[in-house]
Amino acid sequence: MKTVSETAIIEETIKKSRFIAAMNPCQSEAQAHAILRELHQQHPNANHIVFAYRINSDKGLLCRFHDAGEPSGTAGKPIFHHLEGKQLINVMIVVVRYFGGIKLGAGGLARAYGNSARQAIEAAELKDYVKMAEVTLALEYSQMKHLEYQLKKLDGKIIAQDYSDKIRVKLSLPAENVQILKDLTL
Repeated sequence: MKTVSETAIIEETIKKSRFIAAMNPCQSEAQAHAILRELHQQHPNANHIVFAYRINSDKGLLCRFHDAGEPSGTAGKPIFHHLEGKQLINVMIVVVRYFGGIKLGAGGLARAYGNSARQAIEAAELKDYVKMAEVTLALEYSQMKHLEYQLKKLDGKIIAQDYSDKIRVKLSLPAENVQILKDLTL
């Protein structure tokens, strides 16, 4: 599976309609809603703001798409098919359409939205998807340097820390490295 770390945006005009496609990294449904709100603010005069996403969550894979007023199955679904076909995860593609006065028909709409999604994917820098895990540890002060050294080797990072009689750290690292870290720090 693949994902992205930065937003990629493309724009094209088809029969006087303007299509702006943005492929965004997206870690949760709340983040997806925030991206949509922001795009609605940026494009208040757009006729349609269509989206599709695939997000890995605690509840499994969340897949959603929405036609945003276009005829059923002509907008969100073609975008989703590209996400699914490329096995992209934690990604959202939004296509903003400004209607140009010429109707494209159902087939034309599906092709336009699908091609916009494909071009956004091609413009993005794809990377391998790595499932991350969060771990909380309590350490002696003397163990901190060793932990920092091991985290670098295991592609992890400290996301929170609390100092008291011991150091409590919250870490983020690839899920496959959690047991290795626990074996090294215990």
